[in-house]
Amino acid sequence: MTSNFVDYVKIFIRSGKGGAGSAHLLRVKYNAKAGPDGGDGGRGGHVILRGNSQRWTLLHLKYTKHVFAENGQNGGENLCTGRTGADQILDVPLGCICRDAETGEVLGEVTEDGQEIIIAKGGRGGLGNDHFKSPTNQTPRYAQPGEPAVERWVIIELKVLADVGLVGFPNAGKSTFLSVVSAAKPEIADYPFTTLVPNLGIVKYHDSQSFCIADIPGIIEGASEGKGLGLRFLRHIERNSILLFMVSCEQLDIAREYNILLEELRKYNPELLDKQRVLAITKSDIIDEIMMQQLQEHLPKDIDTIFISAVSGYHIPELKDLLFKKLNSDV
Repeated sequence: MTSNFVDYVKIFIRSGKGGAGSAHLLRVKYNAKAGPDGGDGGRGGHVILRGNSQRWTLLHLKYTKHVFAENGQNGGENLCTGRTGADQILDVPLGCICRDAETGEVLGEVTEDGQEIIIAKGGRGGLGNDHFKSPTNQTPRYAQPGEPAVERWVIIELKVLADVGLVGFPNAGKSTFLSVVSAAKPEIADYPFTTLVPNLGIVKYHDSQSFCIADIPGIIEGASEGKGLGLRFLRHIERNSILLFMVSCEQLDIAREYNILLEELRKYNPELLDKQRVLAITKSDIIDEIMMQQLQEHLPKDIDTIFISAVSGYHIPELKDLLFKKLNSDV
């Protein structure tokens, strides 16, 4: 099941080359040289990325290594324009970014359903000799060739689109929280790295409103240098509007755990620190009010904090209120 989540593919693409223009000369019964009538060549096909809200992974492209669009047809006599080459359209999930594998240049981002981005333009068709006639050159015997195809290796990455991203160490209770507040059914167990791929859940709110939460595989110290699973999935956090940090109340120093997570995000991408943040202290059903007050004194002061328990439902409605309020604020 978990192997079906693919968020990175590398593909060789080639657009269609343009068809050549025709250098045909019209011949009629009483005039063997009635003038040029060569038509234009057809445009080569594009390679296009198209957003599809029904797709959640790049699994369908995992074994697609080559994508070739059709070449444009050559122009013909009687000013006939060649047929345009068929485009190759790749449906991708929303949140995908495409870049040139060699230069790193971003070719486009897909964020809306039905949005189309040309990542390899088809070559333009060449002009037929009819375009080159003039009073001094009434029978041009030449025409333009079509433009060549564009070919390149591209990397397509999926960055999950969600309103709230769950950030925490393995076994912090993120998956349990997601399963309680949404209909998502992530794998849950009492050991680290139960979550191996991002999970999405839709949280229903008052008046038929909702927002989306993404459970990201747990981050460990050193994730930004490639340790654990964090480096592979840190990019999914870049799309989230709010980062919900989750630290278990079982930790001896919650503020230190939070700062380690924050530092890993900063090392990966400093812009992540500009996002709105909330700190949830999980598994709070195992401590009492007095312990909560004692812990509160040592929590970070620059972030909204809340004690929750996904198992007992403690403060879950209040956390949903807080997240929804922040999502709809102008900050």
